[in-house]
Amino acid sequence: MKVSVENLGVLKNAEFEVGDFTLVCGDNNTGKTYATYALYGFLSNWRQWLSVQIPRPTIDALLKKGVARIDVRPFVAQANAILNAGCERYTKYLPNVLGAKADRFKETSFRISVDDHALRTVVESAFERKKRGSEGHTIFSLSKEVEDSSLTVSLLLNDRADWPHRVVHEVISDSMIELLFADVLPRPFLISAERTGSVVFDELDHHPYEITFHAPDHPVPVQDNVNFIRRVTHTVRSDSFLAIDHKDILDEFADIIGGCFGVDGNGIIYFEPAGRRVRLTMDESSGTVRSLLLLGFYLHHVARPGDLLMVDEPELSLHPNNQRRIARLFARLANLGMRVFLTTHSDYIVKEWNTLIMLNHGRPYLKKLAKEEKYRTDELLVPDQIRVYMAKQVAVEGSGPDHILEPASIDPELGIEARTFDDTINEMNQIQDAIVWGHDG
Repeated sequence: MKVSVENLGVLKNAEFEVGDFTLVCGDNNTGKTYATYALYGFLSNWRQWLSVQIPRPTIDALLKKGVARIDVRPFVAQANAILNAGCERYTKYLPNVLGAKADRFKETSFRISVDDHALRTVVESAFERKKRGSEGHTIFSLSKEVEDSSLTVSLLLNDRADWPHRVVHEVISDSMIELLFADVLPRPFLISAERTGSVVFDELDHHPYEITFHAPDHPVPVQDNVNFIRRVTHTVRSDSFLAIDHKDILDEFADIIGGCFGVDGNGIIYFEPAGRRVRLTMDESSGTVRSLLLLGFYLHHVARPGDLLMVDEPELSLHPNNQRRIARLFARLANLGMRVFLTTHSDYIVKEWNTLIMLNHGRPYLKKLAKEEKYRTDELLVPDQIRVYMAKQVAVEGSGPDHILEPASIDPELGIEARTFDDTINEMNQIQDAIVWGHDG
C-alpha cells in the first residue's frame, strides 16, 4: 500500500509505502504527525468514502428474477481508480481528522494505491454477507466461492419489484467494496503522542459519558484514544490473539512496565506494580505507565493479525533501556503478521532495529552474539520488511524551505541510514572531543 500527499500542513509532498514495519523519523514540525493522522483517518473509515457503480441492468435483473451474478474482475481492474475517487472525497474531510481549519487544506491532495498482487487475491477469495431487515429477517444474501470470479446476489423477498433501485444499489456497492478492500486495507489502531497529556485524563475525569469532540478542538486520533479508554470496561471482555496464543509477548510487556493494568468494578483503570499488593490510579502512576496504557489494553484485548498498529513517538517517558525493549517487542509483533507504523525521535529505537537487522545473517558468530545478548530469533528483521522515511527540509529558490519525506537506505549489514540522528550525534561528539582534547598542551 502506497500513500502520497501534497500540501499537507508544512509537508510539501511525500510518498511512502506501508510495509510490515514502517518508520518515519525527522525534526520537529516537519509533518510526520499530519501524515500519520491522515493515513489513520482514511483507514479508519474507508467504507464511508468508497463506492462503485453497479450497472442498471444488473439491478433490474435482480428485482425481476431475485438473483444476479456480477463478475468481480472489472471492479478489481478499477480498484485504484475507486480508491482515488474515495480519497478525493476524504480529502475534503481532512480538516476534521486533523482538528484544523479547513482553509489551510484547500490545495491538499491525499492518495492511496494498492499493488496488483494484493488485488489478485480478491478473485481467489471467498465472500459471504447477509443484509437483514428491521425485523431480523435476511433480505439480501451475497456470496462468492473460492476461485469463482462472480459475486452471487439474492434478493429474498416476494415483493422485490417494489424495492427502490437506490437501496439495492447501495447494498451491492457496499458489499463489492468490502470484497475488494477488506483484506487489502488494514484495520488501524493509532496511539497518539497526546496520550500522556492532561487533555486525555482531564476529560476522562470530568465527563461520565462518551466524549464527542468537534474540530478544530481535537484531532480524530485523540478523540478515538479518549473514547477507547471510556469504553475500556467493554474492551476487556475480549481477548486478543496475543492473549490466546502468544502470552509470552504480554509477559514481556508486563516486565517492561513493571506490572499490569486492570479495571475495577466501578470502571476505574488501575495499575498494579509487580510484587506489590497495591492498585495505583493513573494520577498516581509514572509517566511510563501512562504512556503505555493504550498499548497495554490494545495488546491484551484488541490486537488481530493483519492490524496496522500506529504509534506516534513510542519513546515518550521511556528510559533508554525500555526504548530498546519496546522496539524489540514491536519487531516481534511484525513477525507475527501485524503491521507496525511508528514515528520517532529516538536514536535508541532506531539503533535497536539496526541490531535486529544486522544480527539476522545466519553467520555463526552472529548467532553466538545474539544468544549471548539474549536476542530471540522471532525479533530479528530483514530489510524487505522495513520502510524508513526521513522528514527533512529542502531549500527552494525564491521561497521558504519545503518539507518532504525521503526514503532512507537499509543495508543488511549496516542497518538503517538515519542521518537525522547521525548528524546530531556526530556534532555532539565533535564538541566533546574539542572539550576533552582541545585545550592548550
